[in-house]
Amino acid sequence: MTTEQIHEAARQAAPEPARIAPLPVEEWSEDAAQTLPKYLRRPELFLSGRPDALPMPTSLRLFAHHIRLTEPWLAFSEVLASRNAVLDPRHRELVVLRVAWRTRSSYEWTHHLRIGKHSGVTSEEIHAIPQGAAADLWAPLERAMLAAVDQMIDQFRVDDETWQVLASHLDKPQLLELSFVIGSYLCLAQVLNNVGLQAEPPTEVIDAPALPALGT
Repeated sequence: MTTEQIHEAARQAAPEPARIAPLPVEEWSEDAAQTLPKYLRRPELFLSGRPDALPMPTSLRLFAHHIRLTEPWLAFSEVLASRNAVLDPRHRELVVLRVAWRTRSSYEWTHHLRIGKHSGVTSEEIHAIPQGAAADLWAPLERAMLAAVDQMIDQFRVDDETWQVLASHLDKPQLLELSFVIGSYLCLAQVLNNVGLQAEPPTEVIDAPALPALGT
């Protein structure tokens, strides 16, 4: 999408107000102020105090409402994208993008388009996400991963045929991590959809299909 298309889509979308509005930083509790900045990838961009400092991400401002619940969630989520993760980052992002597409999670879709591009996901692959496993360009493992997303959403379990393909390419820690990636990002998408959290405006132009509205 071009910059003009992004702005036009934003104007047309006119999202409804969030059911739970992100909490302004100046209203954070002491616990939130001490804990949440640890989960910024580049805290210096947000905490410099300069006029050009970035605003605190809306997800952290939402999580500030219930720090005892959300801090353990953030710590768990960090493991899935840390040096300790065992899945290939590109594969992880393909899976998250498919979750975001299926759940119509604008927050996950917007953020993981950027993360996916930086993890090696190509524009062609991004445009194939709406087709899921049916797209022609996937290697067998990628096709099975995308099928696993749909099966966990539709039937709450990966079927035996797909699991056999996954198990022929991945070891047990990777299989377990894949299950957690799908399940945790599905949970997060549902929470963010439910509270009506909208993503921040994109910081870079990424060629991608427009996410359909929730409920379509």
